[in-house]
Amino acid sequence: MAFWAEQNREIRGKRYTLRSAREEDAQQLVDYLKQTAGESPYLLREPEEEVIISAGQERDFIREKEADARELMLLAFEEEKHIGNCSIMSVGGFSRLAHRCEVAIALYREYWGRGIGRCMLETALEAAKQMGYEQAELDVVSTNEAAIRLYEKLGFQRYGIFPDSMKYKDGSYADCIWMMKKL
Repeated sequence: MAFWAEQNREIRGKRYTLRSAREEDAQQLVDYLKQTAGESPYLLREPEEEVIISAGQERDFIREKEADARELMLLAFEEEKHIGNCSIMSVGGFSRLAHRCEVAIALYREYWGRGIGRCMLETALEAAKQMGYEQAELDVVSTNEAAIRLYEKLGFQRYGIFPDSMKYKDGSYADCIWMMKKL
């Protein structure tokens, strides 16, 4: 199920395309990593931290995702413009972990709050179920209230707090909440 066929979705009166990442998306994805780091305090990278992955390395990463039947890199587009990613990743290679997957999502800031993230998550969670996963997991910065509300609406429950999970360059810390949903 690593490949998700292109689907057009209407969200709040606008048309968007969801599909698996392709090799030709590599440079757009590198640019996306660079821009989104500066747009959100909820991602791992500080804005000035250099994205050192090349388009060639990103192409290799996309090929790996395509070849793995239990991983998915789902992209969203408005017309031809890439606007966000949602990924399903295996928690680990051991059989005792095979029922668990991790979910990650990020959109360009200008697309927050439009229902696109919800649509991407619903699509990715359905794909995860089809891939044989039984539970989806994620962690979210505890101050990211909009994301937490969305995850809870989709059936995720809070299972723990990781105190001081991230430290910002100003010396402040952020806790992360571990959330899980049975599929």
